[in-house]
Amino acid sequence: MKNFSTWLLVCFMVMYWVFRMIVALMAQLHQDFFITPFNEAIEIILLFVVLVCLVLVVKRKMLGALIYLVSYVLYFGSDVTTKMTMLIEDPSQLGLGDYTALIISLIGIILPIAVVLDLLADKNRKAHPKDKKTDWFYKNEEYDRKLDDRADKNNYRTL
Repeated sequence: MKNFSTWLLVCFMVMYWVFRMIVALMAQLHQDFFITPFNEAIEIILLFVVLVCLVLVVKRKMLGALIYLVSYVLYFGSDVTTKMTMLIEDPSQLGLGDYTALIISLIGIILPIAVVLDLLADKNRKAHPKDKKTDWFYKNEEYDRKLDDRADKNNYRTL
């Protein structure tokens, strides 16, 4: 994890995971919180799945990012679609809690997409790395031409 973007995304993943953990804990304790989980059992399972995915993303494994994306899209996708259709049809049906849940669900979908895109961009960087220490020698055509010109002018005497 050499990139600043990767560090930021992992930090956001951890913050969102802690937030979802607080939401699940408040639901289990039957305390009032401004958001409730859609399904408490799936929320707890999802917390453990995301914890494993977090480790895989830190290790730069694409499988972790894909599992993270699929699990969050399956969990938050239905809520986003129902709230967006309600928002399009009749915005007066939604209250402040519904708008808050919609924004948090949208964050739950946007964050895994950003993680997958970051890993895809990093795979491209690994396939075509740029190393300033050696690129001047290996990828420098002017140096090759000068070397070829010098090689033609070498006149060694044989004794």
